[in-house]
Amino acid sequence: MNVASRDGLHGSAGYSAYSASKSAVLRLTESMAAELKSSNINVNCIMPATIDTPQNRKAIPNADFSKWVAPEAIADVILFLISDAARAINGAALPIYGAG
Repeated sequence: MNVASRDGLHGSAGYSAYSASKSAVLRLTESMAAELKSSNINVNCIMPATIDTPQNRKAIPNADFSKWVAPEAIADVILFLISDAARAINGAALPIYGAG
């Protein structure tokens, strides 16, 4: 499983290198999923938006934290993707955007 970001879907001012690197993770996920499918290995990616962490709250103090993604919500998605319940999911990029 790979971790990209919503920013991998589009570029924005001040985030060119970050957006490009996260876009590359999306293409890597697609390629790896295709390459490993015959070995019954699924490769997927999550794309979280801003994560509600103490570091992000400090860096962006005037933001609406209620719209950010809780780390526990991301963990829930990861646990699902690594479970047998997700055995038919391969090559997906799952958005985890929270309320924002």
